[in-house]
Amino acid sequence: MKLFIDTNIIIDVLERREPFFQDSYKVIQLGLQAKLETFMSASAATDVYYLIKRSIGDENMAREKIIDLTALIRICDTTAKDITNGLSIKINDFEDAVMAAIAKREKADFIVTRDNADFTGSPVLAISPAQLLGRFF
Repeated sequence: MKLFIDTNIIIDVLERREPFFQDSYKVIQLGLQAKLETFMSASAATDVYYLIKRSIGDENMAREKIIDLTALIRICDTTAKDITNGLSIKINDFEDAVMAAIAKREKADFIVTRDNADFTGSPVLAISPAQLLGRFF
């Protein structure tokens, strides 16, 4: 099973945000155990860096977290075609539409996010970590 991991799930894991950490961490762990294929967009990696740096106030530590992240999850490119395709997806937030386009291109089975409603209109179904774990594990 291929999963596109939304930015909020990554931040939940890296910052150990409760009450979301456990389910988000389990999803990432299943990827590490090769039970799932997990990936995120390259642009999400820059968002994660910015959010972590702002949260902890330490640029070097934020860079280390991104290095750790690359060991946890595959980062895929955002292409010009993803931008074009994102424009035709009926999602209010353009960034989410581009993520949905990437998920579709990568043939993801699901987008894993805590904000399912943000992906209404996505060609790839959005589910929460809890929904994924309850459904399949």
